[in-house]
Amino acid sequence: MSVRASVIAQFERVAKDQKKTLAPLGDDLVLLESGLDSLCLAIIVAQLEDALGVDPFSAAEDGAFPVTLGDFIGLYEDAAR
Repeated sequence: MSVRASVIAQFERVAKDQKKTLAPLGDDLVLLESGLDSLCLAIIVAQLEDALGVDPFSAAEDGAFPVTLGDFIGLYEDAAR
């Protein structure tokens, strides 16, 4: 499974598990408008670390959190290389 597919699957799984209504997923989706709260995003990050074996946030030099889903996916794609 690609990094992109893994990230999207985690968003969908966490939204379902947390009983949240997920906005349509696209690269330009602003994470704050996704329908998920900070706990959901923290769960996604933890599950992606387990699934992909990378934590791009610990390696990030600027410490900035991605704004859009596309930014989020790109962060994981870069870390997986």
